[in-house]
Amino acid sequence: MNIVVNEELKAYIEPLTPEEHEALERSILTEGCRDALVLWGDVLVDGHNRYGICQKHGLPFQTVQNPRFTSMDDVHLWMIDQHLGRRSVSDFQRGVLALRKREIMAERKARAASATQAAEAVAAAPADVPLAAPEAAAALPAPDPLNSREAIAKAARLSSSQVVMIEKIQKQAAPELVAAVKSGTISINAAAAVATLPAEEQVAAVVAGKDELKQAAKRVREQNKRKPREETPPGEKVASEAPAGAEGSADELHALRSRVAELTAENAELRRQVAQLQAALPEGGAPF
Repeated sequence: MNIVVNEELKAYIEPLTPEEHEALERSILTEGCRDALVLWGDVLVDGHNRYGICQKHGLPFQTVQNPRFTSMDDVHLWMIDQHLGRRSVSDFQRGVLALRKREIMAERKARAASATQAAEAVAAAPADVPLAAPEAAAALPAPDPLNSREAIAKAARLSSSQVVMIEKIQKQAAPELVAAVKSGTISINAAAAVATLPAEEQVAAVVAGKDELKQAAKRVREQNKRKPREETPPGEKVASEAPAGAEGSADELHALRSRVAELTAENAELRRQVAQLQAALPEGGAPF
């Protein structure tokens, strides 16, 4: 059997720690490879660690095809859903996976909308106009995007404020700080605070160790509480004045504004595509 290892798929999900890999290897050596490897054609989708261990020790394994895969997006979404349901995945990694799923679903929805508009343009054109039919929108599964922070939080089994903090870490944290979160050296809450510091200060705190990371997070929070009201943009509350249990509200507002900007950009792109399709119609052609 020719099994192809796609390096992008292999690295798509956070790899096992050395300790986790050793435990899996011991289990397979004792009990064999109990779970079948999942393939898409010849491409290995799930079971990279098991496959490597079996190859190393010459152990037998089973494979199974997933006939529902039609694109790499389908593969990615399936991999994400599989790992979101596993108890061994950390809170941070579940948040990262849920946010990644949102991006894929948003892109798929945009493609479906574009294909639908193109199909409507073809249908509205006169019969004698030789327009090439676009790819059918029906080829894409009905999109079900994670279009709210609450939906993302539910998928990741997290709170909305945790999702906000994970987004901040993804956007602002130095790689060293991200690694510290993944290893459990620092909590998501503290890492989100440290991520607001300049990159060199983040790295210095990580190098100094767990205690310094905690102190850095504490300093950031205290500094935020001391910020005078005049530094706060109109219409926004000072973080220290937020009601109990509303930690991360300012971050949620920032994330909401970012999402609005993304949707505005998507809308502009769709308008541009519609304009191109209209321009492709001959003069006097039926509008759509």
